Amino acid sequence: MRITNVAATSVSVPLAEPFVISLGAVDTVDTVLVQVTTDEGLTGVGEGAGVGFVTGETPDTVLGAIDAFTPALIGQNPFAIEQVHRDMDRILVRNGAAKAAVDLALYDIMGKAVGLPLYQFLGGVNSVVETDQTISLGEPEAMAAKASSLAAKGYREIKVKAGSDDDLDRDAITLIRRAAPHAHLKVDANQGWTVPQALAMLAMYADHGVGAVEQPLPYWDIDGTAYVRARSPIPIMVDESCFTPHDASVIVRRQAADFINIKLMKCGGIYPALQINAIAQAAGVRCMLGCMLESRVAIAAGAHLVASRPNFVYADLDSFNDFDDSSVVAKAFDFDVPNIRLTDAPGIGVTLV
Repeated sequence: MRITNVAATSVSVPLAEPFVISLGAVDTVDTVLVQVTTDEGLTGVGEGAGVGFVTGETPDTVLGAIDAFTPALIGQNPFAIEQVHRDMDRILVRNGAAKAAVDLALYDIMGKAVGLPLYQFLGGVNSVVETDQTISLGEPEAMAAKASSLAAKGYREIKVKAGSDDDLDRDAITLIRRAAPHAHLKVDANQGWTVPQALAMLAMYADHGVGAVEQPLPYWDIDGTAYVRARSPIPIMVDESCFTPHDASVIVRRQAADFINIKLMKCGGIYPALQINAIAQAAGVRCMLGCMLESRVAIAAGAHLVASRPNFVYADLDSFNDFDDSSVVAKAFDFDVPNIRLTDAPGIGVTLV
């Protein structure tokens, strides 16, 4: 089997409401869908959803990178995933979302070629993945109202954005805990604190029963994160600090995290995500599979990965709830709060419109 064609197109869909974090705000989902075709008639679907202030990518850069990769992809065996990644890395460094788009499409083809849903192809047995839902930054009362609504719908895991204003963060978590007393809360500061701030805020969050705090310090401050983790009353998760397997090896050597948030769009797809998870698991560090502003294409692929590896103890695969992608994605998975239920369709199970 050989790759005969690679086609990519950009998609823009408005969010139901702006998504605000300490690094910035967005009001549209701007992503790229890719279809890779083979000489045996199989087509794989992938997605590259970059965010400029996280991955440094835009739809235009993703399209440009895929165009640059295409000559090296034509004629390749879709199962030669390591070689494909080696070629893409030789052509362009970073560009994780563009590489993820190709990677997901190839894993989709592999699953279809052997007639298995991807989670089974990867060795998994459970087709159900529980996701959390994220509350973006806003007025504390509005954030608490959202928490109450999510808990009423059946979400057991709620992720709360923080890191822009300490006083607002304190008020927000107080009201959120009151509004959702039984929810398991995670807080994501998105690099918003200094070391002294982090230590003070972590003590406060511990008093409200928060289960983990994500990316308290700037992505480059691994030593500071290790210092904070050693003194934190609650577990520390890194996100923007970990893009690559090498990043993961540094984090575990310096004992800087209890959890790593792996995102397909950061690391370049399932192949490097499996490497990061293996490094973390070997060091006793657990993982969460997170997402950018992705359609059900990439969310489905992420859910298959989570279903295949028990070291993924959390899934933050919620972006598909924030916008309507039905104009481009016809079928991907079933969802009943809070569970993503993967189908038995081969590959990632996605049908485009």
